[in-house]
Amino acid sequence: MAVRPGRGEGGGAARAGSRTTTEGTGMAATGTGQAEQVTEALAYHAEGPVWHPSWGGLRWVDMHAGDLLTLRADGSVDRLHVGTLAAFVRPRTRGGYVVGLQRGIGLADDVDAPPVALPELWTEGDVRMNEGGCDPAGTLYAGSMATDGSPGRGTLWRVAADGTAAPLLTPVSISNGIDVSPDGSLAYYNDTATGGTDVLDVRDGALTGRRPWWRGQDDERPDGLVVDAAGNVWVALNGAGAVRCLSPEGRTLAEVALPASGVTACTLGGEDGRDLFVTTSREGLDDPEPEAGAVFRARVEVPGKPVLPYAG
Repeated sequence: MAVRPGRGEGGGAARAGSRTTTEGTGMAATGTGQAEQVTEALAYHAEGPVWHPSWGGLRWVDMHAGDLLTLRADGSVDRLHVGTLAAFVRPRTRGGYVVGLQRGIGLADDVDAPPVALPELWTEGDVRMNEGGCDPAGTLYAGSMATDGSPGRGTLWRVAADGTAAPLLTPVSISNGIDVSPDGSLAYYNDTATGGTDVLDVRDGALTGRRPWWRGQDDERPDGLVVDAAGNVWVALNGAGAVRCLSPEGRTLAEVALPASGVTACTLGGEDGRDLFVTTSREGLDDPEPEAGAVFRARVEVPGKPVLPYAG
């Protein structure tokens, strides 16, 4: 469960104990300790961790159970059932939260209240919501996928503050992690089927100019992601049991190894923003790993950014 230094030039391993710094920032992205398990293996498919003070710290979803999970100060975990599926959760600027539901989103005015579902964004029963995030203007971007993972069945939706929604990217296959750079000018996005991370320009409340930014190895499936305060991108590699930190130039800086192969998503939080929280899953495992479905935490050197809320 160690935080490993990033690979050096040419793909060779960096010297053990060395610090890999972000080009152009002078800020190290490597971790300072071991990853630790902070919850039991509570979830079948844990996803979408988010740190926000309005709900007391860390919240994530047990997707197929349709539950929001909240880590309390005493270490206990509360569940709030929101529907047949809970895909993601984000705070709202006016309080409460927005949550991804089976075929759309729901809104709650209080952080511990059940949501009210908005009209469904699509009618196909074999397509479900998967992941979402916001830009600095408070626009929500929520992505879907086929329930069986079939390629080309998903869409990345743009949901304005007034609740109006329109397709932004289509077709996509497994719409996943999305977050923006510290200056708000770039958005990083994973369509897992591409095997990498794409980048888009954030302009006038829209995302444009999608282009490849980083591609992993053949066996690496990029899932959720989060951008830290230096512009480094932390990418959860589902099936590889790791979270990789990439510089703004796409160079590997560090990697967090975990005992569960189904690493689904990550976020940065804690009192100083330097806790990397990682969710894991038992989904698709023929022989489930004991730790799969737990949340883990590792200390890193660069803090995260405050999570961007939905303006609706």
